[in-house]
Amino acid sequence: MKKGKVAFFVTGNVHKYFEARNVLSEFNIGTAMLNIEAVEIQDDNIKKIAIASALDASRKCGLPVFVEDAGLFINALNGFPGPYSNYVYRSIGTKGILKLMEKIDQRDAYFHSVIAFCNPDERTEPLCFEGRVDGQITYEERGEQGFGFDPIFEPEAERSKTFAQISTDEKNKYSHRAQALRKFAAWYALHI
Repeated sequence: MKKGKVAFFVTGNVHKYFEARNVLSEFNIGTAMLNIEAVEIQDDNIKKIAIASALDASRKCGLPVFVEDAGLFINALNGFPGPYSNYVYRSIGTKGILKLMEKIDQRDAYFHSVIAFCNPDERTEPLCFEGRVDGQITYEERGEQGFGFDPIFEPEAERSKTFAQISTDEKNKYSHRAQALRKFAAWYALHI
């Protein structure tokens, strides 16, 4: 019997961990959650943020690790909150975003995810895998599933439901994070 592989996911977000565990298991890859305080630089580019976090986390633990950074980009708000999504969510939450969008009819938005993988034994730049899902900001919160901005984001694939109104398994069929995780897992299964 072929022994499965394990990937070390640096995150303090148990919801992200469960999503990653489910997707990576499709590739016979186990997922271990490492709660390491990795640096999170301030930048307008989530790829640069993910790379810096992966490098720092890998140096701190001495293991090959992956990190994930994502953002909600709202077209009518010039991409806000983008890479600052976590801070904005903690500061004003979904209600604050809905307040900012009150008189705006153009509600197109997208989630963008970047997975950065770093192996401390290799002297190369971390590898990145990206995913994106387009959709719209709703006019009200809907749903109890998910986390973060999920209750106000309707993905194009659903259009009648927010990410918070579908199960993790359903979300993992097409979410930004699942897309990036599948690209990473396909590479990891062949190279590690």
